[in-house]
Amino acid sequence: MKTLIGGAIAAVIGVIGLAIWFNAFLQLLAGAVPVMLLLGGCLALYLGFDELKDTWQKEGNVAPADTEPENEVEKYKRENEELKKEIESLKSK
Repeated sequence: MKTLIGGAIAAVIGVIGLAIWFNAFLQLLAGAVPVMLLLGGCLALYLGFDELKDTWQKEGNVAPADTEPENEVEKYKRENEELKKEIESLKSK
C-alpha cells in the first residue's frame, strides 16, 4: 500500500514538474536524442560487421581467427595422450 501511494505521489510530482519545466525537458531531450542515435548507430555497425565476419567465415573466404596451426594441434594431441597414459599408470598403483 505504501508503494502504491508513493508511486502515485511521484507520478503527480513528475507531471507537475514536466509542466513547469517543459522547456528544460525539451532541451534535455534535444541533447539526449543525438547521443542515443550515435550510440545506437555505433552498436548497429559493430553488430552488423560481426555478423558479416561470421558469414565470411562460414563461406570459407576468411580463415577463422582462433584456429591454431596444425603443428600446435598435433602438439596438444600428443600432450593429451601422454597425460592419459600418466593417469592410467597412477590408477594402477
